[in-house]
Amino acid sequence: MSDHPVPSPRARALVTGAYDTHVHVAPDVMERRIDDLGLARRFAEVGLAGFVLKSHYVPTAERASVVRKVVPDVDVLGAVTLNGSIGGMNPAAVEIAGRQGARIVWMPTVDSGNQRRSNATDPPGAKPAMWGALQADLHAQGIVPAVVEVIDEEGLVLDHVRQVLRVMARHDLVLATGHLNGDEILAVVRAAKEEGVRRIVVTHPEFTSQRLPVHRQRELAEAGALLERCFTTPYTGKVAWDDLFANIRQVGAEHSILSSDLGQPFNPPVEDGLALFADRLLDAGFSEQEIHTMAVVNSRQVAAAKMEVPA
Repeated sequence: MSDHPVPSPRARALVTGAYDTHVHVAPDVMERRIDDLGLARRFAEVGLAGFVLKSHYVPTAERASVVRKVVPDVDVLGAVTLNGSIGGMNPAAVEIAGRQGARIVWMPTVDSGNQRRSNATDPPGAKPAMWGALQADLHAQGIVPAVVEVIDEEGLVLDHVRQVLRVMARHDLVLATGHLNGDEILAVVRAAKEEGVRRIVVTHPEFTSQRLPVHRQRELAEAGALLERCFTTPYTGKVAWDDLFANIRQVGAEHSILSSDLGQPFNPPVEDGLALFADRLLDAGFSEQEIHTMAVVNSRQVAAAKMEVPA
C-alpha cells in the first residue's frame, strides 16, 4: 500500500479546509483501507474539515455521530444510498436518516436500473469496483433485490421518487445522483428542484456505467447541479486524466466538486486523495483559484449545515 504518490505541500495547502464528500471506509461489508475513527484523526492532522461516509448498503448517520463525539475537530457526516438493502426508493429510510442528521442521499447505485442493465466495460487495465464481487456473490445465492427505477417508460419521474425528494427537501438533504444514466439524472434533477431540494451533486459523471457527454453535463450545471469529479475514476483507469480535465474545462470549474471516492485497500490513503487530485490539476494547468473553488468552496457548500426543520 506504499507504492502511491505523495501530495506536494502546495497541494496540501490548496485543499486545506475542504470536505471529502465521498469516501468508503470501515466498518463496511467489504475490506477497507482504514476505519472512520482513524480517518477522522488523519483528516485532523492534514487540515481537512470533514468527510461524508458513503456505503452502498447501510445508512451511516449513526456512525458519523459517534465519530464526531470522539474526534470533534473533524465534521464527519452520514448518508444513505437507496439500494435494495435499505428497501430501495424508501421514504421512511430517508426520513429516519434526516432525523439522525444525515447530509447526503444517494440515488440507487449498485441496484439502479442503469447499473444493473449496463453493458459498459472498463478500459483495459482498469481496476474494477469492489462492490462488483459482492453483488455477484449475492446474486449467486439468489439474493437479488428488485431493480430500483426512477422514471417510467415515458421518462417521467415516478411518484414515489418525488415523495423521497419531498422528504429530502424538508430535511434540507443533499441529493447525489448515484449510478443513474444521463436521461434519468436530468429528469431527477429537474424534479428535485421542483420539489424544493436545494443542493444537488451529479455523482462521478465519468464513471463506466454513466460516461455523461459534455452537453449533458452542461445541461445539469445549468439546472443548478455540481458535477462530482472523483479521484478514483481516472486513478483506477476508468477514464483518461486528459478526458476528465477536458470535461472540467468545458463545463467550468465553478460547476465541479472534487472528491476522492477512496478507501479501497489497493488505492492511496484517503486523506491524500484531494491533495493528490490537486497536484494532477496543477500539472494540467488549472489555477490555484479553480482548484480551491472545486475542492474547498464547493465541498463546503455541499456539507453546509442544514436548515432548521420544524418538529
